[in-house]
Amino acid sequence: MIDANEEIRLGTVLILKKGHPCGENKWEITSFGVICKIKCLGCGRTVIIDRVDLKKKIKKVVKQDETTSK
Repeated sequence: MIDANEEIRLGTVLILKKGHPCGENKWEITSFGVICKIKCLGCGRTVIIDRVDLKKKIKKVVKQDETTSK
């Protein structure tokens, strides 16, 4: 589980504990709310996931998008 101080928002790149079938495990958040959309950075597939489940599956936060942090 991620650190309580770690903020995830739109544009954040995440590494999940379990990879996508295409072989990539890096995902970008494209929509963030109660239901989140994440896009695989390997094949471009979009997956819809509940925010609680997403937070449980995060292994590491790779980077924050500087344009969305205000």
